[in-house]
Amino acid sequence: MKFNDGFWLLKNGVKPFYALQAVQVKKDDTGYDLQVSTRPIRHRGDTLGGPVLSIRVHSPTKDVIGVKIEHFASLHVHPNIELFPDDPPIPDVRLAEEGSNYMISSGDLKAEITHNPYSITFKSPDRILTFAGPNSCLTQDTSSNPRPEPLPPVVRYINSELNISPGELIYGLGEQFGAFVKNGQSISVWNQDGGTSSEQAYKCVPFYITNRNYGVFINHPGEVEIEVGSEKVSRVGVSVTDKNLEYFIIYGKTPLEILEKYTRMTGRPAILPSWSFGLWLTTSFLTSYSQDTVSGFLEGMQQRNCPVRVFHIDCFWMKQYEWCSFTFDPDNFPDPKAYLAEIKEKYGVKICLWINPYISQLSPIFNEGAEEGYFIQRMDGTPWQWDLWQPGLAILDVTNPAACKWYNDKLTALLDLGVDCFKTDFAERIPHASIRFHNGADPRRMHNTYSVMYNELVFRLLSTRFGEGEAVLFARSSTVNGQRFPVHWGGDCESTWEAMAEALRGLLSLTASGFGFASHDIGGFEGHPDPEIYQRWVAFGLFSSHSRLHGSSSYRVPWNYGDVAVKTMSVYLDMKYRLMPYIYNLSIQAHLKGHPVQRAMFMDFPEDRTTHYLDRQYMLGPSLLVAPVFNPPGEETEYYLPAGLWTNLWNKNRVIEGPKWVKELVPINEIPIWVRQGTVLVLGPTGTGKPDYDYTNNLEVQAYNIEAGGVEHIEVDIPVGKGVEIAGKIRVSKGDKIEFVSGNISIASQAFFRKA
Repeated sequence: MKFNDGFWLLKNGVKPFYALQAVQVKKDDTGYDLQVSTRPIRHRGDTLGGPVLSIRVHSPTKDVIGVKIEHFASLHVHPNIELFPDDPPIPDVRLAEEGSNYMISSGDLKAEITHNPYSITFKSPDRILTFAGPNSCLTQDTSSNPRPEPLPPVVRYINSELNISPGELIYGLGEQFGAFVKNGQSISVWNQDGGTSSEQAYKCVPFYITNRNYGVFINHPGEVEIEVGSEKVSRVGVSVTDKNLEYFIIYGKTPLEILEKYTRMTGRPAILPSWSFGLWLTTSFLTSYSQDTVSGFLEGMQQRNCPVRVFHIDCFWMKQYEWCSFTFDPDNFPDPKAYLAEIKEKYGVKICLWINPYISQLSPIFNEGAEEGYFIQRMDGTPWQWDLWQPGLAILDVTNPAACKWYNDKLTALLDLGVDCFKTDFAERIPHASIRFHNGADPRRMHNTYSVMYNELVFRLLSTRFGEGEAVLFARSSTVNGQRFPVHWGGDCESTWEAMAEALRGLLSLTASGFGFASHDIGGFEGHPDPEIYQRWVAFGLFSSHSRLHGSSSYRVPWNYGDVAVKTMSVYLDMKYRLMPYIYNLSIQAHLKGHPVQRAMFMDFPEDRTTHYLDRQYMLGPSLLVAPVFNPPGEETEYYLPAGLWTNLWNKNRVIEGPKWVKELVPINEIPIWVRQGTVLVLGPTGTGKPDYDYTNNLEVQAYNIEAGGVEHIEVDIPVGKGVEIAGKIRVSKGDKIEFVSGNISIASQAFFRKA
């Protein structure tokens, strides 16, 4: 929210009350409680009246310091963001007074509080990270237009600003499709269904990470408006239309370390089934399909050595106008249980079904839900309804335990038919004005939170049914805490070069916000991609954590795009499956540490300033650099290799020493993938046709420039392929020697690659 007219003046109607002077300071075991006046206190008379801000500075866990600014007391307000849902905090706090200043330290992070004038400065051992001056304030605004409508006479905001240092760059804030570096942007943490070509986003997250060794987590579940150098060029301004605002400064020596600490606070991704990393193929959305269509696709993919591991049946598995009825359309699927059993047996696929939390008025289950009070209600007790998407749709009230059981019973019946997982679509357009939830939740706080509760509801059902490590979703909307229930895909994009780049920027912003996995619609959703766009996107998609072929009004099977598309897909798919010992190990690290599988270059190379701006390439784990191509074969593409020796994955004789910009013509059937110096890459056998196989048998070990890496040996964990169990560990030494540290592992071949 912008309150200023330029730097010196305020907008008409804005009345600020700045936090000026700490008039009282109390401490306890974890921090300080400050009463901060919004006027100079010269004598007793100045203490009559307010506002007075209550500010708590505390440390919930090591290397994290929080600041909570409160105007009026907020009692029993919910929902709230769940903190430490999976891992306990690590208490580490030290308090001290130095002169007239107050110090709080946690790990290597330190905050210095001055009381007159009030300010907080956050420091690492070697520098100032950022600071908040007396600009933390309560602001009353009679001219703006906040949510919800109608506009009340006075809107009260809590606003705080943190300094942006010269050269400091801001990333994250969820799945944002605009510029990857967020400096200069105004961002609203408010989930919306706006496609990938606007300032709206499906997965807004109140967390950002900087290239200055810290992240900022804004602990508020509702709408958070963030001005990233867009109102005051040297400040990040954060505001909420609420009585309080809390943020945490999270320090780490590296970006990945910051994500470890942030995801300790907000949750880490569940372990995923290894089959989920295979190729997902869908019927597409508006296309005509039936049992015969599905079988034809699966047969065609199998014949062309492009085996599908998960088949997704989109919306029209149900009758039109009846979404969601949770009943197969008998005209297209007369005996769904028998048919699903047949194709699962014949083609070795898992089955995913499209669902959402919206129930059409024409659905046969609508009246039942309405009569029992299972939908979000208007203030008069009737279901909230509208006609966007489906006729007279109502929305499941996820705060109502009886409604959740009713909904899960519908899904359980589908699991009984042979369904393995669900695509949990929508959940962004959640009403927030003149409605009520069963448990009395604040509608503004529920708007974003709804997506997490909805996805958790379905994910928990799958976990209960299939066991830990066997549940997976394909979800579109989410926010903080939602990374615990993967996987998430990037929403509706066009079939263009520009949209392909948007998909990557959104993916990199999401994984910089604590999400371990990400996917996107290969080939784009809207429109019919040119064969060149399709093939380039296939390469990008198959070297993403999760790979799904999906479109709107056209099919995405490769033979629709030419023989070359079929052949290259087969090659890429086989390589992804060969890489599964490496990729599945990355998924374990995402689960244990919060390290994303796909991530921006700066996360692995924070000392290389060039990487801080790169948004058209990424690291797939710490060892593989992937540079998707965003242009036709006749145009040159350019990408960057950081310092060290890099070996081409496809041509081991091609070694380049970085730092270096590479500019080249990339054939349509290639994608630049480079292996980092010092890597030991464990590959599965060729021709497995699926991602879930024995990762300990018939392996090939490839060592890249171990001699040049200056290390004696490198140890590599070999995962089992289900859960977090490690089957064994191998050690590769300089002298071309492989040793078994532990486990029963079958090595079929080995290759060592060094600079000539």
